[in-house]
Amino acid sequence: MSEPDESKSGTVTTKVPARLDQLPWSRWHWMIVIGLGTVWVLDGLEVTIVGNIASRLSEDGSGLSITDAQVTGAAAALYVAGACFGALFFGRLTDLYGRKKLFLITLAVYLAATAMTALSFSAWWFFLFRFLTGFGIGGEYAAINSAIDELIPSKYRGRVDLIINGSFWLGAVAGSLLSVVALNTDLFPASVGWRLTFALGVVLGLVILLVRRHVPESPRWMFIHGRAEEADALVADVERQVEAEKGVRLPEPDESITVVQHRSIGFGEIAKTVFRSYPRRAVLGLSLFVGQAFLYNAITFGFGSILVTFFDVSSGVTGYYFAVIAFGNFLGPLLLGRMFDTVGRRPMISGTYILSGLLLFGTAWLFGAGKLSAVTMTACWCVVLFFASAGASSAYLTVSEIFPMETRAMAIAFFYAIGTAAGGISGPLIFAGLTSSGVVGDAVIAFCIGASLMVAAGVVAVFFAVAAEGRSLEQIATPLSAREAADAPAA
Repeated sequence: MSEPDESKSGTVTTKVPARLDQLPWSRWHWMIVIGLGTVWVLDGLEVTIVGNIASRLSEDGSGLSITDAQVTGAAAALYVAGACFGALFFGRLTDLYGRKKLFLITLAVYLAATAMTALSFSAWWFFLFRFLTGFGIGGEYAAINSAIDELIPSKYRGRVDLIINGSFWLGAVAGSLLSVVALNTDLFPASVGWRLTFALGVVLGLVILLVRRHVPESPRWMFIHGRAEEADALVADVERQVEAEKGVRLPEPDESITVVQHRSIGFGEIAKTVFRSYPRRAVLGLSLFVGQAFLYNAITFGFGSILVTFFDVSSGVTGYYFAVIAFGNFLGPLLLGRMFDTVGRRPMISGTYILSGLLLFGTAWLFGAGKLSAVTMTACWCVVLFFASAGASSAYLTVSEIFPMETRAMAIAFFYAIGTAAGGISGPLIFAGLTSSGVVGDAVIAFCIGASLMVAAGVVAVFFAVAAEGRSLEQIATPLSAREAADAPAA
């Protein structure tokens, strides 16, 4: 069914949101998680591989004429810049044409760009396709997070969103260990091993693409865009599957919502809604993204270089250290995620941000005082990032649930792009320069900047975070089309 023109839009009353929120956890939900969430594994694989192979790429015989600082600085910044532009570009298309079309297209862009990265023969080629890889990943953030939150029941939304975003670090573990094997010149020539790491990302992406074909369009998006009957049929089919699996009869919910169907919402309306109607939430979103983006994009991109520069660790084994850190990162969302639904969003978001920032200050002090070795430095980072990872994942959860549905993908894209541009583009450039100097005090400055921004974001969350736990998306932020329906004169 084609989407209607604005002039043909009608008004529809539906119980689809309430029906989705009352569903018990089922195999259908696992299919959503696997089909959509596993892409963060690829993102983690990408980022970690580049960080760990930076020293090898700059060595003679790699097949590229490129420096370590260019890989962790310029290439990292271009990857993040591509992600920012991709989020904005595909975020708009996601709200306009639907979640499913875009989460298939963005994954295809990622796969093509990663494959071309593996074929890099010069620095400019490597830079170009790192940008395009980020372009695809940025689009994934907007399409995937909006789809996940619209398909997962409200009771589980917080923990599922956190764990899915935290699965980035499973990819980081894989990337770290893979880099150890790939950089072993007894197994692969120096000019081949690093290419194989990117090629593996393509293979994994193709597998995910096959699974993702079975993930449906968001029924919430469908009923607003003139496809109410399809949305109702889709949810009815899911209910039948769940009832057969659980052996229970699902009750008919009492809650319904009336909306004016739309094809799209203009940029002006989106901006007005986000900044005029929800200014406190806008400040919250920007603060959370800037804090986590600087910490992760600035510091973890260059962790391998820190080990090599300050602790004389061989570039061929840095992957072992980062695998430990990455696993600690995944444990954060995995073990703390449930508390975001039970203890609540505000205490958990503010607590994880502030605590991780304070722990990072402590790590910076120990590092500056010369009290850390490569092993104890890694242990400190594990503790810091256990909490920081849960906080960073909650940033994506927050901006995807606190704004009206018609603006959801663009809100995710906007806050991701602005926050990541502030911390993720400038961060790697600044940090690469500080760590490449070989001066301990320079690296301490970078750590302290990241810690300060995390603490500041946590303080903002204390006052501005929204108690969204257990509430439907429509209760947290009334859809714009529902407001219009309420304001329309009675027939």
